[in-house]
Parts: sequence; C-alpha cells; structure tokens
Amino acid sequence: MDEQQHNSILAYDATDEYCPGPPPEPQPPFWQDGSIRIGIHTSIARSLLDALDTARGIGCNALQIFSASPRMWPQRTGLRIPADQAERFRARRAELRLGPLAVHANYLINLGSTDRVIRARSLQAMHGELVRALALGADYLTVHPGSAGTRGVAAAVAAAADAIRQAARGLKLDGLRILLENTAGQGSLLGGKLDELRAVLEACDDLPMGVCLDTAHLFAAGYDLRSESGLDATLAAIDAAIGLERVFVLHVNDSKAPLGSRLDRHEHIGKGRIGRAAFARLLNHRLLAGRAFIAETPMDRPGDDRRNVAALWRLVGVKVKAGPKAHDGFPSRRRTTKVRAKPPSRKGGRKGAHPCVGC
Repeated sequence: MDEQQHNSILAYDATDEYCPGPPPEPQPPFWQDGSIRIGIHTSIARSLLDALDTARGIGCNALQIFSASPRMWPQRTGLRIPADQAERFRARRAELRLGPLAVHANYLINLGSTDRVIRARSLQAMHGELVRALALGADYLTVHPGSAGTRGVAAAVAAAADAIRQAARGLKLDGLRILLENTAGQGSLLGGKLDELRAVLEACDDLPMGVCLDTAHLFAAGYDLRSESGLDATLAAIDAAIGLERVFVLHVNDSKAPLGSRLDRHEHIGKGRIGRAAFARLLNHRLLAGRAFIAETPMDRPGDDRRNVAALWRLVGVKVKAGPKAHDGFPSRRRTTKVRAKPPSRKGGRKGAHPCVGC
C-alpha cells in the first residue's frame, strides 16, 4: 500500500520565535544613593591601594587621586596599570564603598596648545590618563582645558576640543566621564570664563563630558561666593552658561587670594577669604544636591587632610570620626614592638659593643 503523503502546512505560532527581551537598564553606581559624598585628593605616593585606605581612614566616602606623577611626562611603561593591580584596586574600592572616584589629569597637559611637541605629548598623556582611569574603574577624569598662549581663545578652544576627541579615539568610555575644570583665569589659561568651558563641551557633544567647578578658582575669577545672594547669582550664571546638570564635581577649596585676583591659591576650609559660612551654604544648597564635594586643600601639617574633611562633614551636620586605623590623617602601620636589647654576653661580646637586635 502506498504511503500516505503528508502535505499539511504547520501554522505559524509567534510564541515559537525567540524574542529576546530588552536589555536591562543600567543601574546607577552605589554611591548615587542620594547621600552626601565628601572626599579629598589623596596621595598615591605609597601605592594606589593605600590611597583608598587613607581616604576611608580620614572619614571620606569619595576621593580624588592622580593615576601617575602629575608633573612629569609619562614614559611608555607608565601609560598603563598592570591588570592585577587595577583589579585589586577596584575590589578594595568596592569593599570600602568609596565613590565617586575622580582621577585628576597630569598638570603638564595643555589641550589648547598649538605647539607641535607640546600637543603631541599632551595627546599621549591624555590618552594614557583615559586608559588608566578606565582600568581603575574611575567615574570621572578631571582635566584643565589648557592655555591659549599667543593665539586667540577661539583657536585654543578648537584645539582643546580636537585634542580630547583624538585622545579618546578607539576607547569605550563606559561609565567614565571627562570633566573640564574651571580656572582662576591667570595669564592666558582657558576656563576662567564659563563660556570657554561651554564652547569645548559643545564641540565634544558626542563624548561623555561635564564640568568640575573649583570654588577657589571661581572666587579668584570674580564670582563672589561669600554671601547668599552672591552664591545664588553665581549658580544662576553657571546654569546659564553651561547648565548645572553638567556639573558633577565641586572642588571645595578656600582661597588665599582675594576676589577677582585671578590667582590660584588654595586655603584650608574656613581659613581663607571665602569663609566657613559660605561653604555651609554651598554644601547644603538644593541646586547642588547629588554632587560630590572633594577638597584639594594644602597639607601644611600632618592631619590637615583629616581636619579639612571633618570640617566639611560638620558643615552638613554630620560628625565623623577618623577611622580606627587612622593616625594624624594617615593610616597607621602595624607598629613594630620595641625590643629592649639585652646586654651583650661577656663571653661572646666586648664592652661597648652595639647590641644589634635581629642581626
């Protein structure tokens, strides 16, 4: 008997199709929980890891660091951080719940320079800063926009924007935002006027960019932060020029220099010409909620970093004690026990011999 032919056509069922759901929305970092974030620039002289423990030990919940020497052009060997070292850094930072992490770029970088040698070195250094910041899992990379030199501001702004774009070429800046820092306006430096920062931002509108505002620089550039009306007027000017939504970090520094002096001179919180009351208003201002407040105050005496961090916390109504492993602003090391040397044996020693313990 002939086999029966099956010519039936299966009905299409949409449920048989593989329909991947939309990717989950990225979650905000842990530190964006609405809490006040206060930190200070912390030295990496001992090590990158030590900077994290120092920051936590003096009462910070945020911090800023350099990722390499800030006053030397990096060598090729210093462009990257070893993967195992970067991994330990990220793990320790997560363990200590420190955030945001801002990396400050090399002081020698001049994004606005048109000198061929300086520009080439600045591009290489800026690229290295981005690579290291990404390796460390930093949230922000803060950089000065550079100097106009003898050429006009427009040419310097165009050069700065082009330098940032070239330095970031080929890199995936996931979670890392480049912040332009305002300056006191000394000499031919860009950034003393907020419009100059806006012009660079607009020329890099396809990159994750923003602004870091330094209070000492604002004051020296002529923005009077000392009174309530002065602060409100300054914030209105910032909002009109660049938009407050583009301000992510504030460097909270008092100023040794007078208003409008165009001199960059940082002072301890409440000890300079801006004053304690002005910082209290600034840290608690409703328009600045959610920003990170990071000090770059001097280290004239051991413990100055701890005292400035404590001063900032007091201004927001929080009393913070330095961590149990902190001593005079620095994490304490395991103290070596002082061993009282025994007098040398008369048999093996001689009178007046040095009692060298552990030799």
